[in-house]
Amino acid sequence: MQDRSILRPLGIFLLLALAWLGCGFVVQDAYWRLMLTLVPIWALLGVAWNIFSGYSGLVSFGHAAFFGLGAYVVALGQARLGLTPWLGIPLGALIGGLAGAAIGYPTFRLRGNYFALAMLAYPLMLVSLFSWMGFQEVSVPLHRERPGWYMQFADGRVYIAIALALLAIGFIASLLVERSRFGLSLLAIKQNELAAEAAGIDTVRWKLRAMVLSGALAAAAGGLYAVVLLVVTPNSVFGLVVSAQAMILALFGGAGTVWGPLIGAAVLVPLGETLQAELGHLLPGIQGVIYGVAVITVILAAPEGLYWKLRDMRRPKVPAAAPVTPAPATMSPDAPCPPVGEPILEVTGLSKSYGGVGAVSDVSFTVRQGEILGIIGPNGAGKTTLFNLLNGLVQPSAGEVRFEGRNLAGLRPNRICRLGISRTFQVVRAFPRMSVRENVVVGAFVAQSTDEAATRAAEAALADVGMAHRAHATADTLTNRELRLMELARALASGPRMILLDEPLAGLGSTDTDALMDVVRTLPARGITVVIIEHSMPAMLSLVGRLVVLDNGRLLADGPPHEVVRQPAVVEAYLGRKWAKADAEG
Repeated sequence: MQDRSILRPLGIFLLLALAWLGCGFVVQDAYWRLMLTLVPIWALLGVAWNIFSGYSGLVSFGHAAFFGLGAYVVALGQARLGLTPWLGIPLGALIGGLAGAAIGYPTFRLRGNYFALAMLAYPLMLVSLFSWMGFQEVSVPLHRERPGWYMQFADGRVYIAIALALLAIGFIASLLVERSRFGLSLLAIKQNELAAEAAGIDTVRWKLRAMVLSGALAAAAGGLYAVVLLVVTPNSVFGLVVSAQAMILALFGGAGTVWGPLIGAAVLVPLGETLQAELGHLLPGIQGVIYGVAVITVILAAPEGLYWKLRDMRRPKVPAAAPVTPAPATMSPDAPCPPVGEPILEVTGLSKSYGGVGAVSDVSFTVRQGEILGIIGPNGAGKTTLFNLLNGLVQPSAGEVRFEGRNLAGLRPNRICRLGISRTFQVVRAFPRMSVRENVVVGAFVAQSTDEAATRAAEAALADVGMAHRAHATADTLTNRELRLMELARALASGPRMILLDEPLAGLGSTDTDALMDVVRTLPARGITVVIIEHSMPAMLSLVGRLVVLDNGRLLADGPPHEVVRQPAVVEAYLGRKWAKADAEG
């Protein structure tokens, strides 16, 4: 994993915060002191949005819901109950976190644009709700007798300090997320949610935790916003502009990094507010124009934000890999395999239909501990669908799968991975923005309780497949062979008892094929049972101890490889009836 120390970025943040506070002592104008207060508040809202959307990739148009709830808790608490903001802001953060859980859990059923639009509905609903309840305008009462207790200071510099302190809390929270399995799991979800789930990441739980934390920080920002402006209206805190501003600040600076929202707020908020103050009477809505131009600029010049653009420009190019893959460090491909043991996986009457079309129909077979079982069949035979049924990506229409005596029906892929079944994919599913080691660490989380142990397990898995020398390269720079080996290492890092390999040799040359097959041959000696789908018949005949043949979703044959491939039905399924007849006559 990357350097997880927070001291260096925290030190930089503190220096910048002191410089920002120093500006408050230099500037005497009340408007500019207000500006110096608003920038950290909006930056905190951007940090809150980024902790969820920036890291998970699920775009939220609804963070104004949390911001507005925090603002109303502080304003109503003080106006109706005499509650001090020193307690109101933490209470608002608590309510924002609870709202995050209540909103996130049902909404996570949606994906992509549907999720974004669903999130937009919540602040729009709250605008109508608070207006209907008679809270069209809530003024924070003045308390001249106890101004410090009610956070009503005559010196605007105090507000700047409070805003920076609150932003520091959000920044530290973001740092801790980014430099732990929390952030790495979210980034994996963002870059390939299916692969993250198959690697053992409980995607719903991590997204829900991110939403709760994000909602709490957004509500805290809203609470301080109410203290500073003294008046709260539904449109000012729940409006679409609030959600858009949180998103734009993070995207402009760079989503998925702690610095992105700060960069966006420092550039766009003063620019937009200044132009609005100076030119608003001539060009109404100039602030919205500025944000629109910022979005267009980022899309054209730096689609992932300024931070990522600058980082990519400074990142040194990783040299190309050596053409020969190093041999696995801990096991020889010639090591003797243990004898095949008792059944570890039992598939009984497994079926899956899509709209009446049977992709897999009444398939039954067993896999024994320590064997390498091959699954073959023509294109469209249902092989990958079978794998998806075995590891929970697809739920069966009928039948059952039992692993070590436990029925896997209804379990999500991350639960099945935790039970000891890992897999690779026909098309490699990598996390392209992450390093090779981070890609594999994600797979190790399921078996290791600490980040340090996960890192050690990942490094051992990379050494096993001969990829230790590429640990620091980013996945988007790898060759096809290296991607295949990296994905295999990620599957091994979870400590599986069974591994499902879906066409791992696809797209590889003969040398690369031999290297990967050498790794696979070592697995039974390490206590790992292998089930492999592959079209290369010579590779399968030299690798597997038993073949299962599928055709049109049905089990066609099951037995020793050299016997199975001679069966007329198998030959016909692969090469056609005419060829099989000519071969028999010859």
